[in-house]
Amino acid sequence: MKRRLPGSLNFGFSHVEGESLLLYLDSKGIAVSTGSACSSHKLEPSHVLLSLGLPPVKCHGSLRITMGRSNTEEEADYVGECIIEAVERFRGISALGRE
Repeated sequence: MKRRLPGSLNFGFSHVEGESLLLYLDSKGIAVSTGSACSSHKLEPSHVLLSLGLPPVKCHGSLRITMGRSNTEEEADYVGECIIEAVERFRGISALGRE
């Protein structure tokens, strides 16, 4: 991992739609995306994630998060807690199945 953008993270969750996670997190005041800015309006899985070998089910449940110098540890903890809460909530009602 010599060449990566610091503070840019991508998480993939099976059996959860990334759009559902995005809307839930937005309601909690957290801005995330489900892909790059140039492909944010596409519903297909990210070609980058697919080329890395991730299964489509995980690509559909991916979130892209960018944090910077001004973000605090408390904010990072809050984001993590909200992501866990959202994934558990949506997996519980998902028609996509469970792991």
